Amino acid sequence: MKRAFRVLACLTILVTLGTLLAVMAGGAQKSPAVLERLPHSGGVLMARAIAAGRVHLPAARIQPSAATPAVSCSPAPCVLPNVDAAEGGSNPVNEDPIASNPNNSSQWITGGNDYNCTSLQGFFATSDNGTTFTRNCLKTLAGKSGAGDPGVAYDLNNNVYVTGIDCGSGCATGQIVIAQSTDGGVTFPTPHTAVTSQFSGLTDKEWMEIDTNTSSPHAGTIYISLTDFSSTSKSQITVSRSTDNGATFSTAKIGSQTSVPAVNQFSDLAVAKDGTVYVSYIFCPGTGPTGDCGSTTATILVSKSTDGGVTWSTPVTATTATLAPDSCGAYYGCLPNTFERVSDIPVIAVDNSSGVNAGHLYIAFYHWTGTFMSVRVVSSSDGGTTWSAQHTVAPSTDTHDQFFPWVNVSSRGLVGVTFLDRRGDPNNLKYLAFAGVSRDGGLTYINKSIATVQSDPNNDGFGGGFMGDYTGNTWIKNSLYASWMDTRSGVSQDEVGGLTLP
Repeated sequence: MKRAFRVLACLTILVTLGTLLAVMAGGAQKSPAVLERLPHSGGVLMARAIAAGRVHLPAARIQPSAATPAVSCSPAPCVLPNVDAAEGGSNPVNEDPIASNPNNSSQWITGGNDYNCTSLQGFFATSDNGTTFTRNCLKTLAGKSGAGDPGVAYDLNNNVYVTGIDCGSGCATGQIVIAQSTDGGVTFPTPHTAVTSQFSGLTDKEWMEIDTNTSSPHAGTIYISLTDFSSTSKSQITVSRSTDNGATFSTAKIGSQTSVPAVNQFSDLAVAKDGTVYVSYIFCPGTGPTGDCGSTTATILVSKSTDGGVTWSTPVTATTATLAPDSCGAYYGCLPNTFERVSDIPVIAVDNSSGVNAGHLYIAFYHWTGTFMSVRVVSSSDGGTTWSAQHTVAPSTDTHDQFFPWVNVSSRGLVGVTFLDRRGDPNNLKYLAFAGVSRDGGLTYINKSIATVQSDPNNDGFGGGFMGDYTGNTWIKNSLYASWMDTRSGVSQDEVGGLTLP
């Protein structure tokens, strides 16, 4: 325990080597924000910086809502129009999950770390396929402050659920909160606590999935995975379940606990049509040149539950991935040529179609090749017992950085991977959102740019210091919708676009 405290103290001392400068009017900075080199998610670290007064956001200027082009196209295949779901706030929005209503293809919701909201938690719902949005800043628990990390999901009864992190003083402790909207995301009540730390510490980087498989014996169950950090910097992956529409949750621990500098982090969930629920996450040893996970080989682990999240299997190794070097003071490595920290979330999805690959599992992640970040996918045809070799999503000619992937499988069995890619910039700086779609079970992918304008990470609203930890995607019929951090307006916003296939 004393050693863990000493390690944490050393990490905190490293933070003083950089100074977080105040954000200037309009969201730009004179130099990049330097967040703490700690193993927490980027959203929590930015919330800590704001709470400590090291970053000062200007008063938010929200532009009046206006109708935007409907997210539709004809004939297929075609790229969907790009829509700013966050609707023009002057402060940045990043980390952009997206979910669609299984009962209504015109309804979907996205969200973000919204720095126009005092809670830092914004959600943007549409009931007309992206023509108009209802924008909500989630309220916080009494005496708490918001720390972002938004999650979104629908149940089988058209209810919308959102999650986030609420912190105590300075975000040293925190819990996951949840709120349910019964009107399609138009209004949300004040959230309530869903999951608390098992160690009186901080619940970090949660992900939510709801079992919407009508054939599942556990249909309607809400699952939330997260990293539980103790006050002595131990980390434990947990999954919590609710069978009463989010009113109460019970929690199970996944795998073993570890201590800084080694970390368990970045969990994700997928639910099969028979009710089996899977959780994926990374373990990194923290033995990199800068005393953290940068440049190390991370192990991607998977556990599953066949009884509705009550008990969980011993985690198995799906694959390994090398993390990018830490060149900017970020625990999990940095996006080359920038001061942006970059996460490696092993996103898991399951094929719930009736096609030839029904039941197959897919995990998308990036692997640092030594010269660039390469988005890759592994698959399992036996319920996660064994896993395939790694398959690249981008073509072999693409040797530019690819990062922040997300994956889901359509009702036809199409594997859809969306990610950010720098192949359009010979200087390997600006990026476009891309979609890769596989019709052969994740072996090969067609590639298409789905962003109509390049984004410069230096325009993230924090001077190139923080653009978030993840993007998102969802299938709606034959269309793959994606949400990503887009800086075409001069500050990061929650952009939605995608690809429609025949």
